[in-house]
Amino acid sequence: MAVTGWLESLRTAQKTALLQDGRRKVHYLFPDGKEMAEEYDEKTSELLVRKWRVKSALGAMGQWQLEVGDPAPLGAGNLGPELIKESNANPIFMRKDTKMSFQWRIRNLPYPKDVYSVCVDQKERCIIVRTTNKKYYKKFSIPDLDRHQLPLDDALLSFAHANCTLIISYQKPKEVVVAESELQKELKKVKTAHGNDGDCKTQ
Repeated sequence: MAVTGWLESLRTAQKTALLQDGRRKVHYLFPDGKEMAEEYDEKTSELLVRKWRVKSALGAMGQWQLEVGDPAPLGAGNLGPELIKESNANPIFMRKDTKMSFQWRIRNLPYPKDVYSVCVDQKERCIIVRTTNKKYYKKFSIPDLDRHQLPLDDALLSFAHANCTLIISYQKPKEVVVAESELQKELKKVKTAHGNDGDCKTQ
């Protein structure tokens, strides 16, 4: 099964862990040189951050690519007040999962709920968000389902809108819930450094 295959790749990856600021930070190094870094809430085991880094064709390390978590403002310190204000008015897309759902938030979308259309594109294996006033369009995939080789199901998709934020939820298939539970058991076996006592590559 594909789910077992992905879970097995996580089990066999070289892992280091660090407990810091209430977060369990785990770094994975895969045989092909790819790196994945995750951060979990120490008490709830909720996934807070997941990012990836791959080597370039020349072997140089690339930049971390965020998959889950709140994107840090890019170069905000170099912008003037007017530019910062303008930037903050643009839609901000981020993913923040719950225990039972994949969840995305798009901030700074002031339109009423009936303006939005959120649907699954089976052919391209992605979710498409659009507005009837043609002011916003976004297409994004669910990497977890790709890794597990699971189909997308429109029935698992829902959305809400409040406080200028569009909240899109996709209920996790039972295969994913089981795999995540098994991974947490696996991570408990990883020797964890505390504070600054050990070097963890998630930093």
